[in-house]
Amino acid sequence: MKKYAAEFIGTFALVFAGTGAIVINEVSHGAITHVGIALTFGLVVLVMIYTLGDISGAHINPAVTIGFWLSRQLAGREVLPYIVSQSAGALAASGIVRLLFPDNRLLGATQPAGAALQSFVLEFLLTALLMFVILAVSTGSPVRLAAPR
Repeated sequence: MKKYAAEFIGTFALVFAGTGAIVINEVSHGAITHVGIALTFGLVVLVMIYTLGDISGAHINPAVTIGFWLSRQLAGREVLPYIVSQSAGALAASGIVRLLFPDNRLLGATQPAGAALQSFVLEFLLTALLMFVILAVSTGSPVRLAAPR
């Protein structure tokens, strides 16, 4: 139960701080900047990994959970509870951001700039690269580019 609470808290922190930074940047007409938003997301992930990593692995993203399951670093019975905890944390954070900024229509959501297929392929490739990096730097990484000699 502790690891599911950790996933809830980690995902809550990421969504609340990250999307909150986007909303505040919009409200303040760019005072935070794109660099500030990127730093917010990156630093929250860093802090959550250090804080929660030993408890749950600090996946804080269903794509990461699925990646760890596919790489056999997470048991199948853990996948659904992790994703439910992460989704609940994200929804709770979004609900609070909505309460704090009721007039903001998008709440930090990104909108595709191009065609649906283009956006899908871009998102797919960026997520695959993210998962490659996460699996490569995690303890006991299964990522192998060549067969062992």
